[in-house]
Amino acid sequence: MSANKLARKARLLRWAMNLYPPYLGAGVRVRRISADFRQVQVKMGLGWYNRNYVGTQFGGSLYSMTDPFFMLMIMENLGRDFIVWDKAARIDFIAPGTGPVYADFSIDQGLLDDIRQHTADGDKYHPELHVAVRDGSGTLVARVHKTLYVRLKPRARQAA
Repeated sequence: MSANKLARKARLLRWAMNLYPPYLGAGVRVRRISADFRQVQVKMGLGWYNRNYVGTQFGGSLYSMTDPFFMLMIMENLGRDFIVWDKAARIDFIAPGTGPVYADFSIDQGLLDDIRQHTADGDKYHPELHVAVRDGSGTLVARVHKTLYVRLKPRARQAA
């Protein structure tokens, strides 16, 4: 796919994610998706709709702001020959989120090469990825651990 088409796809996905009802309801905004789908920046404000009983960010909203991005980034970078699913997730709450919070996702070529190497023979692979959720001053609010399931599709295994 050409660079222009990828950039257009990234802009369209960002726009669609920002209109996605669960994200609208939680106050989640996708601020940026890089044209190569290797970086994503997400923000979530604090409002009556995502504030918990003690006045801080609701834990479910903190997790939801991070949920799909590693899977989407890996899918877009590996292409249609791969099955990519979220397999497991864990969130560690470190400090209360008392205002807007941010998550910056990043993947690199080394990770993609590692996935391709581990799945080349048709084996499944479970890469573990992490993202920090920070407040506006950089204080760590939560750490999210994601485990993905990645495998070559059967038709791609037969072609190799």
